[in-house]
Amino acid sequence: MKTGSAPNFAPPVEEGETFTFQDEKGNLVDLEFLGLLLMDGARYGFFFPVTEDTPALSSGEIVIMEVTELDEDEQPSAFELVVDEGIARRAYAEFQKATKDLYDFA
Repeated sequence: MKTGSAPNFAPPVEEGETFTFQDEKGNLVDLEFLGLLLMDGARYGFFFPVTEDTPALSSGEIVIMEVTELDEDEQPSAFELVVDEGIARRAYAEFQKATKDLYDFA
């Protein structure tokens, strides 16, 4: 199991863990969970789109989603895509800092 290098970051419990989400067009999309970041009182999940050509544990574009609901155990239960470019840039910069020992940002 990976460990985070910042107190505001929670890495995935299990590497390669994927979740299925429904996009705005109703299509199912598989995303690998890369971790959760706390920033400005909000929680942001970082995900990697998984396809036949880009399986879990590979690399590529990152999807940032804000946690919009928590379950009874205070775990994220609903997400919404971050569309604000400023928030996305700041969250991604914080993600890069927090995971500099986990991921290679080329």
